[in-house]
Amino acid sequence: MTGQAPTLDAIEERARDVLARLPAPFAAHLQDIILIVEEFADDQTLDALGIKDPFELTGLYHGRPVGEKALASGDLPDRIHLYRRPILDEWCATGVTLDALITHVVVHEVGHHFGLSDADMHALEASVAEEGA
Repeated sequence: MTGQAPTLDAIEERARDVLARLPAPFAAHLQDIILIVEEFADDQTLDALGIKDPFELTGLYHGRPVGEKALASGDLPDRIHLYRRPILDEWCATGVTLDALITHVVVHEVGHHFGLSDADMHALEASVAEEGA
């Protein structure tokens, strides 16, 4: 169907494709990460981040960066949340392709998992985008 916004499942499928294209050193550490796609972040998350407009948050990493991992029982698995409506809103506002935008958001959240700098995240995003081309 044309003209319809991608569903939660379609966004998740595209995000999983991005994760599958990550280079081996990253992919090896992401086997247990949980990917969650929701319409918006919940109020508790937005409040904790000091965000008033739910359209301002496209993704969020929950967990400890790889370098800070400890063997602590009771820790929840690391999670990457993607928020469909803010992603779609940004897609419409910027004219960036949806695949490029999802790649950007996923790589940014993976970057938090690994404690990467912004420059490292941009380099990783470029390598993932090249592989997907």
